Amino acid sequence: MKIALDAMGGDLAPASPIAGALEALHKYPDIHVILVGDQARIEKEFTAQNHKIPKRISIHHASQVVEMCDSAIDAVRRKKDSSISRGVELLADGGADALVSAGHTGAFVAASKIRLRTLPGVDRPGIATVMPTETSLFLLIDAGANVDSEPKHLLHFGIMGSVYSREVLGRKNPRVGLMSIGSEASKGNELTREAYKELSTAKINFIGNVEGHDLFNKAVDVVVCDGFVGNVILKTSESLAGAIFAWLKRELTKNLQRKVGAMMAKEAFYAIRRRTNGEEYGGMPLLGVNGICIKAHGNSTPKAIRNAIRVARESIAQQVNPHIVEEIAQHEKRVPAATLTHGSRAS
Repeated sequence: MKIALDAMGGDLAPASPIAGALEALHKYPDIHVILVGDQARIEKEFTAQNHKIPKRISIHHASQVVEMCDSAIDAVRRKKDSSISRGVELLADGGADALVSAGHTGAFVAASKIRLRTLPGVDRPGIATVMPTETSLFLLIDAGANVDSEPKHLLHFGIMGSVYSREVLGRKNPRVGLMSIGSEASKGNELTREAYKELSTAKINFIGNVEGHDLFNKAVDVVVCDGFVGNVILKTSESLAGAIFAWLKRELTKNLQRKVGAMMAKEAFYAIRRRTNGEEYGGMPLLGVNGICIKAHGNSTPKAIRNAIRVARESIAQQVNPHIVEEIAQHEKRVPAATLTHGSRAS
């Protein structure tokens, strides 16, 4: 499996992507990693990490870097030799089976959509991210690819999320919920009310609306929302998890008695931290584009990069995209576009 990795993307690049690639090579003997970025800087980083470039790593030179302050569309148009653009181009031309990047999300989504195009029947791609619950995991889609969405886009997110949950996460009949402010179909804004109607027509296990307090304790496998709401949920959850552990550490080290108690329960604390640590879940697939694109967090550590490569590897093996195309096509045959709500208009 040839996996392209944006070596210049992220807050810790190129050190973290390179270290993560080396970890992935050690763990997965069936992959070849193509580092996309400035060749001189990549080679210098290998030297700094006291490593020779392994045979299963190759370098695809790109002279430019998309900075976090860059506009997404401008970056794609003006920085055609950036590591993101060259990585997407490599994927589109068949030089790689998947692409992983911790770089600029907007540029990553825009370049993927422009160069790869969306899958047949899909108007807009969505970022899917795995999040932990008390006893299991759920998939949140869209986690930030689209600030504004229409009802039909949420319908597609529901179908794509259901396919990914089934094929990659192993859920036999994924329960799909729509993020709203009440369980009744009439609750929410115009977008969620119309999306509820469209999701109800899909041949998926749609259970209706879910609310904020349902996310981490209700038996739901896929949560559908627009990218604005999804990104707020994702970042708030990550921030809250970090804050809780900081509060616990402060309180548990206030005196000797608490320190002893904390030592006795440390394995329980470690187990919870592992479940809430985004590094464990790796990257987030950009579902709906005609290629396997995995978005890692901007502050990804080597462990997070390694796990993002694992997600890419799993997506290649499970052939998610053909399943998405098939299920959306079947839906459109059963429910002609003319019978849908206003959300069926093209994006």
